[in-house]
Amino acid sequence: MRSDNIKEGINRTPHRSLLRACGLDDEDIKKPFIGIANSYTDIVPGHIHLKDLVKEVKDVIRSMGGVPFEFNTMAICDGIAMNHEGMYYSLPSREIVANTVESMAMAHQFDALILMPSCDKIVPGMLMAAARLDIPSIVVTGGPMMPGKFHGETVDFINVTEAVGSAQSGKMSMDELYELERCACPGAGSCAGLFTANTMACLTETLGMSLPGCATAHAVSDKKVEIARKSAEAIFTLIDKDIKPSDILTQEAFENAIKVDLALGGSTNTTLHIPAIAHEVDGVDVSIDLFDKLSHEVPYICSIRPAGDNRMIDVENAGGIPAVMKNLESILATDCMSVTSKTIKDNLEEVGDIDYSVIHSIDDPIKSEGGIAVLRGNLAPNGCVIKQGAVNDDMLIHSGPCKVFNSEEECVEAIESDKIVDGDVVVIRYEGPKGGPGMREMLNPTAAIMGRELFHVALITDGRFSGGSRGPCIGHVSPEAAEFGPIGAIQDGDIVSINVKERTINLELSDEEIESRLANVEAPKRNLKGWLKQYQQLATSADKGGILK
Repeated sequence: MRSDNIKEGINRTPHRSLLRACGLDDEDIKKPFIGIANSYTDIVPGHIHLKDLVKEVKDVIRSMGGVPFEFNTMAICDGIAMNHEGMYYSLPSREIVANTVESMAMAHQFDALILMPSCDKIVPGMLMAAARLDIPSIVVTGGPMMPGKFHGETVDFINVTEAVGSAQSGKMSMDELYELERCACPGAGSCAGLFTANTMACLTETLGMSLPGCATAHAVSDKKVEIARKSAEAIFTLIDKDIKPSDILTQEAFENAIKVDLALGGSTNTTLHIPAIAHEVDGVDVSIDLFDKLSHEVPYICSIRPAGDNRMIDVENAGGIPAVMKNLESILATDCMSVTSKTIKDNLEEVGDIDYSVIHSIDDPIKSEGGIAVLRGNLAPNGCVIKQGAVNDDMLIHSGPCKVFNSEEECVEAIESDKIVDGDVVVIRYEGPKGGPGMREMLNPTAAIMGRELFHVALITDGRFSGGSRGPCIGHVSPEAAEFGPIGAIQDGDIVSINVKERTINLELSDEEIESRLANVEAPKRNLKGWLKQYQQLATSADKGGILK
């Protein structure tokens, strides 16, 4: 066993002495040591139940002859961190989570890992660590939150963010806003739509790193407890058969994940996280170009909030990710291994009834193309991304005058002052991986625009968007302004032309004019210290997944 490195032989007598201080006896020291990376915290709704869920996991490990060692990672709630300086830390936290799990597993020589994340950056961070460590590992994602009810309508967190704009513009009363605030998020779990957390849970299951049904099993359900217990059982099979992440996280598995992502119309943040996870695996190559290539080949078959009216509970009741994969079976690589110790093909043989009104068949898609598109042009030579599945058809082609802001706060102030009108192209720059630093999510501007019913406003940024953003929101513009990308040359009144169908985005200026302007650009000064200063120095661009080098 790998853990023999800390418990076998005379030279490990001091180590065993410390293990005994933790309550282990002679028999325990002979057993497999199973690390449990628990991202429980009191302030993140997606994680508040993980303390109870991990108890179930530990009970099973003990009953099957192993020793569980729980340790914690950090977790940031993007919703609470949104629209203030805290959001600078959200994407960088992915690296801290990955480094924490790696450090704990290496320092203590665990034989295997059970990873328990839930929200946005924690899921990819733990998968990055699993890929680095390459020891038997299984992921138990925490599960979605149940939606709320407001005046007979089903609601979620995004309803609240958009309602702020409605209230500020007089379309909703303050009393109604307060009532919505109190009922939209009824308890534990990751926010109820297909936002980043739930998208990443779905892709974790598709990759084969969590048990079938895990992604949509809700946080407060008995099914989630059952899956947690079965995951603890499965880790022993993975140890016995020596099935490691490198056996599961293959090129074909990542392509499967991207195909499911496109079929669901998942969060554009996956174009950061999937390449970052793949970067940790030898012999795997995943770029935003792969997303765009596959988006022409994979139909959009499941319309979930924010693109549609369905929530994760509807997907769960329709058959979950196994049903989605069954519908896509003809275009998936089904010989890929999974943590069931069986192939995807074997797993899909157990799929039951599918509700085709929620999860469409591949022959009857909602749209013929996948939910994410990559645009290029003189404004984004290295690419930018848009969730095209959440864009109305009349905004897939748009041209308009720019209103330019060098921070999210400046833009929000302009929206709230009614300085943005239909037809505008809003540009928010210096919010990229280096420019922010940390590549903040622009949920507040997009929600404020939608809340004011400005449905013909496009928003372009070198930052990123919450999975809950909808409309013509184009993010990850690369190169970013802080690296002298063309987005830094835009001035108020310049015309930007967007054509999602043709995958183009262009600033209506000559190359010579863009170069001339960039030569005279002065970037905003950031007074940085600590972790953000380190991150800025190491972060790569969005088209590279924002990984550190």
